[in-house]
Order: sequence, then C-alpha cells, then structure tokens
Amino acid sequence: MAKFFAFVGAYLKVNLAAALEYRASAVSQVLGMFINDGLWVMFWMLYFTKFPVIRGWTLEDVVVMWAVVTVSVGLAMGLTFNARRIPELVAQGQLDYYLTLPKDVLLHLLVSRISIFNLGDMLFGPVVLVLLVKLTWARVAVFLVASVLAAIIMMAFSVLTGSLTFYMGNSETLSAQLFNTVLHFSTYPAPIFDTGVKVVLFTLIPAGFISTVPVELVREFHWMQFLELLGAAALFSGLAVVVFRHGLKRYESGNLMMMRS
Repeated sequence: MAKFFAFVGAYLKVNLAAALEYRASAVSQVLGMFINDGLWVMFWMLYFTKFPVIRGWTLEDVVVMWAVVTVSVGLAMGLTFNARRIPELVAQGQLDYYLTLPKDVLLHLLVSRISIFNLGDMLFGPVVLVLLVKLTWARVAVFLVASVLAAIIMMAFSVLTGSLTFYMGNSETLSAQLFNTVLHFSTYPAPIFDTGVKVVLFTLIPAGFISTVPVELVREFHWMQFLELLGAAALFSGLAVVVFRHGLKRYESGNLMMMRS
C-alpha cells in the first residue's frame, strides 16, 4: 500500500509541477470554474427565497449537494483526467505506451494526467460548505468520506463507459453523453424525480450515489446508507476494472485499424 501511494504521489507531484509552469493560465482556469459553480449556487439561493423546501430538501441540503458534486468531480476528473479520455486513447492506439510500463495499465493510465480546470471544482466545494452550511467536525468527516466515495463512483463510471470503445469502436461521443447525463442528474435533488427515474439514478446511472446519498448522510448519518454508498463504490470500481481488463485483451490482440473504424 505504501508503494501504491508513493507511486500516485510521485505522478501527482510531476503533473502539478508541469501544470503550474503556466501559472496565469492555471489560476484563470480555477477562477473560471469558481465563477461557474458560484453562479449555480446563487441560482439555488434565489430559488429557495421563493420555495423554502423542495420535497424535504432545504437550501442547506442543496448547498451540501453542490459541495459534494464539485469535490467529487474535482477528485475524479482533476486527478484522473484520463478516465474520460479512454475512448480517444484506445481509438488512436495510444495505450501502446502504457502496455510497455511495469505498473498496472489502468492505474498508470488514470494517474498520468491531471486537469487544473477540474481541480477548481475540488477547491470550490469546501469554500461553499464553510460559508453556507452549519458544520460540526462529525459532519465534515462524513462529507469528506462521502465525497471521496462519490468521486470513486464517478471515475469508475467514466472508465466503464469509456471501455465500450474496446467492443464497439470509438465511443467517445457516447461516453461523453453518459458522463454528462450523470453529472446533470447529480446536480438536482433526487426527490423531485418520480420512482422510475429514481431507480435509474441508483442503478444504470449512479447519480443518486454521487449526490443524494452523501447529502442524506451529512444531514443525518446512518450506517446502512453509508454501507450502500461504500458498496456502490466497490461495485462500480470492480465492474470498471473487469470490463477494462477484458477489453484490453481485445486491444492487444486486435488490429489498430479495426479499432479506429
């Protein structure tokens, strides 16, 4: 485990150093993300001046939801940006580089690129949480753990959908649409949807585990809900690894021109 964290930490240090070579650009990207996220929070604040409660959710719940989503996006896409680039890398044959390295291909792929733009999300979450939510140390701890688990689910879902390229050719558009769908539904309270949509949000499109469950845990912690979130993170991570590794065998034995078609 120590070697694992040392490996990831070394990659992160190098990637951050490379990104910060252009500090003005990095700062402008982070500020741009702050402004974008802040506008959405302002929208909800204005909304709740007219409607104080939405099916049991208050403004504080929605703020927690945005904090969780932004932190999880920042962790998942900021630190493992290549999770979203799998279709592109597979279709263009760029996985060949990772196949020559001694570490696990998927691990190497995920940590080899970061996104400063998305790291702005990760910084926005704690700021809005401190400014607008009544906090205790227990709530902060639950928020951090739930956000990490939500980030794992988001990253795993990206790997899972991106791996479709191994089986159906370039799925870059489909993968992007599925990711945007998860992100979109994660920014709305699940109680506003009917039962059928909720089922989808907790199965095929795990948006409910990325936003709703963490909010409910921060509001009032229940071990059963926490275990459900933990189980969802383990399930989607396991599926992502299995599907990617199975697809990688097709990539290794397949013709690159067939992959590009």
